[in-house]
Amino acid sequence: MGDYSEISARLAALSDAELVTVLQAATVGRPGLWAVRAVLDELAGVGDAPTSGDVSPATEIGTAHDQGSGGGASGQVGAGSAVPVVPVHPAGIPASSAPGGYSSGGVPTFESVRDKVEQRFGTAQGMDELDRQTPAGRSADEQWEARRKAARERLDQIRKSVHGNDNS
Repeated sequence: MGDYSEISARLAALSDAELVTVLQAATVGRPGLWAVRAVLDELAGVGDAPTSGDVSPATEIGTAHDQGSGGGASGQVGAGSAVPVVPVHPAGIPASSAPGGYSSGGVPTFESVRDKVEQRFGTAQGMDELDRQTPAGRSADEQWEARRKAARERLDQIRKSVHGNDNS
């Protein structure tokens, strides 16, 4: 083991929310620390647990720890810090959404889904308007109206014949 006083001092200087975020990042991909991760997730408000005022649910967890330098935790001289640098957004400043409309977990954001639906709806309305302005579109509308008129006339004939049979 090495001297971890510098790491301990850095961790002690963090706020509770920042420390939870750093510890969450440090426990990702470590099955032996699943219980610690579950407690950290509960503290951070992940899942069904209520969030406290100190934890920002929009805080993204960086993946700098997954890009390991290979042996940073060995305690050797010049090996670097065992605790990865994790970007933490200051309180009150919302974290920017991930590029492409997806969260860091790969889930589409509500805004991106809404934008896609609105875009498709607008495209469908525009195509309908353009289609009705073409000769083929006008012809189809005229045919529809002619069929509707013929169906109404036939229905009126059937009703008259049924009412004529009731009087006899």
